[in-house]
Amino acid sequence: MESDIIFNKDFDSNSVYVMKIYNADVSKVWDYFTKSELLDQWWGPKPWKCETVKQDFKEGGIWHYAMVGPDGEKMYAQVKYGEIMEHRSFDGTDAFCDEKGNINENFDQSKWLFGFTGVEEGTKMTVNIHFSSPEAMKQMLEMGFEEGFKMGLTQLEEII
Repeated sequence: MESDIIFNKDFDSNSVYVMKIYNADVSKVWDYFTKSELLDQWWGPKPWKCETVKQDFKEGGIWHYAMVGPDGEKMYAQVKYGEIMEHRSFDGTDAFCDEKGNINENFDQSKWLFGFTGVEEGTKMTVNIHFSSPEAMKQMLEMGFEEGFKMGLTQLEEII
């Protein structure tokens, strides 16, 4: 059910705010966002799937992954982790790259902040994404980011 995902776009501040509540405790939801073997189960909209190349979940560490399409095509991306507060929040810089992890300079990098809060219903997960420019934000949205990200978050709900 996508209707319970809040997805706000703010072109004045080049940012997107996403919020979803999961019927599970914080530590479980946290694990699905921070462990590659769990991320691979839901990150990315079907029929695409996520395959982790390598992940080092620590401050300054990198999650390097491929989005694998239905015909075997691969798009690589990576997240460089910033500050991590266990079971509370973590942030990172997201970038497109190649299979070796070299950053693709044709795309701007974006900063992501994930938050996890225990609420009565389970866990409130928030994501703040900040883009470097309105053009960078439009580029991501035109690539189907909103629909794709919502699909992934809904897939996670089905797994949890």
